[in-house]
Amino acid sequence: MILPPATLGLLGGGQLGRFFVAAAHELGYQVWVLDPDANSPAGRIADRHLCAAYEDYTALDELAERCAAVTTEFENVPAATLAYLAKFIPVRPSPEAVSVCQNRIAEKRFLREHGLPHAPCIAVSAADDLQTANAGLFPGILKVARFGYDGKGQAVVHDRQQALAAWRGFKGEPCVLEQRLSLDYEVSVVLARDENGEVKCFPVAENQHRQGILDISIVPARASACLAGNAQEIAEQIAAKLDYIGTLAVEFFVSKGQLHVNEMAPRPHNSGHYSLDACVTSQYEQQLRALCGLPLGEVRMHSAAVMVNLLGELWYEGGAADGHYREPDWSRLYAIPNLKLHLYGKHHARPGRKMGHFTVVGEPLDAVLATALTARTAIGIAD
Repeated sequence: MILPPATLGLLGGGQLGRFFVAAAHELGYQVWVLDPDANSPAGRIADRHLCAAYEDYTALDELAERCAAVTTEFENVPAATLAYLAKFIPVRPSPEAVSVCQNRIAEKRFLREHGLPHAPCIAVSAADDLQTANAGLFPGILKVARFGYDGKGQAVVHDRQQALAAWRGFKGEPCVLEQRLSLDYEVSVVLARDENGEVKCFPVAENQHRQGILDISIVPARASACLAGNAQEIAEQIAAKLDYIGTLAVEFFVSKGQLHVNEMAPRPHNSGHYSLDACVTSQYEQQLRALCGLPLGEVRMHSAAVMVNLLGELWYEGGAADGHYREPDWSRLYAIPNLKLHLYGKHHARPGRKMGHFTVVGEPLDAVLATALTARTAIGIAD
């Protein structure tokens, strides 16, 4: 076990990292954050912020010398960086696991090789791949293999010509062409797995998106117990096949009552924010426990929860970046006694940027959802 007051390293300084730093501080650890953004939310509260590129080997050597173990805040940290650090100190999750999750082609190959359900798809590295693609893949979604998130790097394509145009728009980057499924709804599973293979699954979240960005998470998901159990079982299989250590999120499409793995995220997840306020142990504390070899905490919910994202357009009159910039009237949210507001301390708001979230907790779920939707309207989020 790595015990307090040890120093831990964190690659990435966004809001997920900020919550990790806070959880580590509460348990008596120190945290060094490596992130190239001088205003990174996690860096601002860390014990030390190494403001450097992820490929800066001087900074990496300092991290390896002073930290007992390292984890990641987002999946796009170069796998070579993780592999370098793993020569000196524990890196959890492993570079191998992260490399699968950070590349959609590798991710789909992993799912296919292990017989895990996912939408029909092909890898695209040349125009000929689209010219010869099975007609059953259309209409489809063309997704860049790397660095696509929150709807970025994706295009709905109805035929080959649209797919070719979209691929050229992505400057010929390697992509995945995936059949567009008819969606019933979307769910996600956040779990933690330790070095002994023990797994703790948080309750399944039901997710609603707006313009490709998570808008609302409803927990527990309003899905059948059988479907929720199957989602957790598949997520556990993925974690085991990856030999994963840490917090992992698996997103699913539900189409015609069947589960299809959409993506894996080798880190805490936006849809797991509710665990901060509604569970015995949060996803961030679980990340720390797995990193340090501590026993995993209990994941039981003590309340139903609905999480609502707060995006940057909320800071502008009319929602447009060229409008008048002003702070939202948070008193409208503080007036709701079972609502928990979390603001990330980001340096500047811009449309589409995740600036914070709130979670409404309580019972029953229907009443919690109604309160969350009322609060969402009150703070100015337009449908």
